[in-house]
Amino acid sequence: MANKSIRWIFNFSKWMPSESDILLATACIQSEEKDRLAKFVFNKDFKSSLVGRLMMRKFINQITSTPYNEIKFGRDDKGKPILINPAPDKTIKLAFNVSHHGNYVVLAGEVGNSLLGVDVMKLEYSGTKSLSEYFRIMKRPFADMEWAEIKGSGSEKEQIAMFCRHWCLKESYVKAIGVGITINLQDICFKINTPVLKKDSLVADTELFVSNIKQNWRFEESLIDNEHCVAVALCNDENLDEENNIIFKELQFSDIVENAIPLLEYDEAYCKQFFEKSYAP
Repeated sequence: MANKSIRWIFNFSKWMPSESDILLATACIQSEEKDRLAKFVFNKDFKSSLVGRLMMRKFINQITSTPYNEIKFGRDDKGKPILINPAPDKTIKLAFNVSHHGNYVVLAGEVGNSLLGVDVMKLEYSGTKSLSEYFRIMKRPFADMEWAEIKGSGSEKEQIAMFCRHWCLKESYVKAIGVGITINLQDICFKINTPVLKKDSLVADTELFVSNIKQNWRFEESLIDNEHCVAVALCNDENLDEENNIIFKELQFSDIVENAIPLLEYDEAYCKQFFEKSYAP
């Protein structure tokens, strides 16, 4: 199978689902996923996680032609979603990853690459501490070169944007290698070569150094809009086609459930609980 790249975004803040939307969507996920969603206190978190699960199912359906109701996901020992059915073909490398933050859920998927991570960040600081105090607390995860880039990027707004961009890069990488934010992040240093990201334009010249040694990884960065950045981490050992620069495509709910086949019975009581949740804190 030829190398194929998928990049999708979904603005869940604009999605105002009807009762029939939620009935269908929650019938198209596995029962253990449904149980996990029920634990969310807020409507916003429920929606973003639900959409992420549906986007994963759409990706597998599109790549493998497996019907929705035959796709089964599990989790590895680190809690990362993995495909159980259809059983992965060991001759074909297949990778996918989902992230959500701010207003968006994003999915990146590849055929022909087994190490992939994606992260999306809203370019804002919404805490109660002063920005200087927040930066003092949050300086530890960054290498000196990164911190100089953040602090030297201009206004407070520009510093926040560069801070979020670096954090997004780190998250995408550690998600790709499957360790989570449990390693010394100061050892992971990104060298930004293109200071400004733009919407509908891909930046792929950011370099990664681990313990001062340059790594053979590719990072695809772009702006979804003026308030959100996204980064995809890909291992360059997988013979990536660097000319295949894929910009994220925005999906609507109708796109996500286009080929959906319910796994479960419709659950009106469960649906009612969703609509009773507050949107956010």
